Amino acid sequence: MKRLLLLLSAKTYRAGDFIGAARRLGVEVTVGSDRPHVLAGSGSSGTIALDYGDLEGATAQIQVLHAAHAFDAVVAVDDAGTRLAARASAVLGLAANPEESVVSAANKQVFREVCAAAGLASPWFKEISLAADPGPLAERMDYPCVLKPLHLSASRGVIRADGPAEFVTAFRRIRKLLGQPEIRERDPGLAQVALVEGFIPGAEVALEGLVIGGRFELLAFLDKPDPLDGPYFQETLFVTPSRHPLAWQERALSAVRAAVEALGLRHGAVHAELRLSEREAVLLELAPRSIGGHCSRMLRFGTGMTLEELILAQALGLAGGVERERPAAGAMMIPIPHAGLLREVQGVEEAGRVAGIVDVEIAIPPGRPVRPPPEGDRYLGFIFARADTPDDAEAALREAHRRLTVKIDPIAEE
Repeated sequence: MKRLLLLLSAKTYRAGDFIGAARRLGVEVTVGSDRPHVLAGSGSSGTIALDYGDLEGATAQIQVLHAAHAFDAVVAVDDAGTRLAARASAVLGLAANPEESVVSAANKQVFREVCAAAGLASPWFKEISLAADPGPLAERMDYPCVLKPLHLSASRGVIRADGPAEFVTAFRRIRKLLGQPEIRERDPGLAQVALVEGFIPGAEVALEGLVIGGRFELLAFLDKPDPLDGPYFQETLFVTPSRHPLAWQERALSAVRAAVEALGLRHGAVHAELRLSEREAVLLELAPRSIGGHCSRMLRFGTGMTLEELILAQALGLAGGVERERPAAGAMMIPIPHAGLLREVQGVEEAGRVAGIVDVEIAIPPGRPVRPPPEGDRYLGFIFARADTPDDAEAALREAHRRLTVKIDPIAEE
């Protein structure tokens, strides 16, 4: 029996999906988490506490476990564990990405430098200190521009500015966000800086795939039908197959393959986000892990394999590439309209009765605080659709969302 060490952060949505995938593959799983009690009863064969911030200590723990369990792969589900997975895999002699490649992909400034050095289309970009006076900085910038933390995901802290006043406001919001203890303690150095880059016009898309022997193999090309022009960038819809012209899709795929090569990624899942214009595809980010939230549930491959099964099968040497199933599919990350305390979400059953809708899931219980980006980092829930065409999948998602009523009670700002 194959044995897997699965690195799952406490905040992940995806514990059940990955552990279920391992079970279906007949794999024995040990979970390494920063809060293993969160995963109690999840179906894994055991959990251990690992400090992802202490790479040497956590790797030493994994070595001890490996001596007893002989892991065949170490797989990180979220950004938080990718560096530890790379280091531990190297020490254990298992297939993985080089640690340097993972670090470069995770740091938005370094990622921009790598892409620019490789000759890939890139906006202008500049790292700024959050200890600086934003006023003089704002006067020297070109507009429109986008400010973003170097190390956060899910559009957290990403803000567009169209002039100096908006720049100063965005600067201060990001500084406040990165000053939160949970974020600051994760990486004190990165919490003191931000990236400013030129705003990239055009439609946004995502590519999902596996890197096999250093080459990116496409699994799904995902359209994002809702415009993402700012000032904040809360994602809502993914739809596949793409409706963009084939030439644009080929530019995007070529850009992702070139970035994977430039970063030196060798193995495993990749999720890439890009902007498309008629002339070029510009990468926004490229992460050595799969798509976030529960969005992977829209995808099926071959005879019904999930994305998680494909990722684990590749890591364990169980299978090669598999094509996505033909029916169109889509997912909606239910947007959070404003901050407050979630009272209830009405109309879930009605939304589920829309033709083409597979499931409607509310991910945040009533009574919990909710906050949209740029400060928030959780989705209200997810809607999934399958249909004959991508237009039908998108229409079903929009109709299902129209039937939902989200009630949020305001709370006083700190």
